Amino acid sequence: MNASAKRSIFMVGLIFLIFFVISLVTNVISAINPDVGQSFGLSLTLVGLLAFSFFIAYGVMSIPAGMLLERFREKPVMIAAFSLAVAGAMLISLVPSYPVFLLSLFLVGSGMAALQVAINPLLRVSGGEEHFAFNSVMAQLIFGSASFLSPFIYSYFVRNIGKAGGEGKPLIGLMSQLVPANLPWVSVYWVFAVILVAMVLMLATVRFPPVIKKEEERAGAWATHKALFKNKVVLLYFLGIFTYVGTEQGVSFWISKFLKIYHGYDPQTIGARRVALFWLLMTVGGILGLVLLKLFDSRKVLVGFAVAAIVFLSLALFGPGPLALVMFPLMGFAASVMWPIIFSLALNSVSSHHGSFSGILCTGIIGGALVPPIVGALGDAFGLRQGMFFLYLTLGYILSIGFWAKPLITNETISDKKRKLALATEAAGKG
Repeated sequence: MNASAKRSIFMVGLIFLIFFVISLVTNVISAINPDVGQSFGLSLTLVGLLAFSFFIAYGVMSIPAGMLLERFREKPVMIAAFSLAVAGAMLISLVPSYPVFLLSLFLVGSGMAALQVAINPLLRVSGGEEHFAFNSVMAQLIFGSASFLSPFIYSYFVRNIGKAGGEGKPLIGLMSQLVPANLPWVSVYWVFAVILVAMVLMLATVRFPPVIKKEEERAGAWATHKALFKNKVVLLYFLGIFTYVGTEQGVSFWISKFLKIYHGYDPQTIGARRVALFWLLMTVGGILGLVLLKLFDSRKVLVGFAVAAIVFLSLALFGPGPLALVMFPLMGFAASVMWPIIFSLALNSVSSHHGSFSGILCTGIIGGALVPPIVGALGDAFGLRQGMFFLYLTLGYILSIGFWAKPLITNETISDKKRKLALATEAAGKG
């Protein structure tokens, strides 16, 4: 194996690890929000602002992060991003209150936004353009596995801190000293702070292999971004990322609360497990997606999964409690391939400025900031079930992408590979 291949394998592995940590820190919000709401006496709208504070950071940081990458390169920006997330995790750990938590989530989100901007073009460069959809689904698989773990970390601490017999369990005694007795959920941010510090130290000591981007991979100046925003294709895919993240967070964020309101399920146990199962099935769906993307055009895969998501959402909202316990997690399965397919279709639909375009796409993650509070506000006015009807709009847009997308480069399938091999063999025979 040559040095170039080794560098690519190392970079792809590092990117996958960063995806894992981003997911671990990001998606615990879906599990803890009922406890946070109860701890601070919040309405559904104010609970929804937790997601807003985290994901609005993507709107603020994504494009500047792309510019910083051009000036300082990947390693310094990644270290700075993780350091910012450490500051956010420590802030809520040391000063737990609702206003502080909003600021904390914004700081953590800012760090995660910068990381997303850095690692997506790197994954495309390191793994190869024709394998980008496949590697993106693999990253989503890893993302889902970490999201599956987050609710269990939360559940472990809240069910043992301050409870009889809990002191003898690992870390419970320590956390009992660090967090207020009435706010056991804060313990997860102490855990995250340690993990994030470990990432800072690892990146500081690891020697990055040189990854040379083509000119089209680089993030440009503000003028480049303004020019891209005038491109209809760019705007359409921006909305694609916006609606996907809005759907993902609009479902996962409200699962536990919905199950408590309409079916009386305990958010610290059953609710947390359903959120975890949502992310686990996203991982399972990612495995199936890896296979499907080697067999079918990614646009057809996207249409199939979007239709399934609409069916699962309908059954979750209108079915009895036991059916809702199954259908909400299945939404994670249906969402599993949406992000990587939309992102890869987007980058493969323009011929240049992929770095800048990636920053714009990551800005679309603000969908996760706006959709949960919209659902919450509608929930306060009409009921949470009716509020979640808004997700039919976002899913409808995702479905439409499978019909109008016209990428310059399509994902390579097994039949494509066979056809290329046959053509090469035929050409060699003629030669």
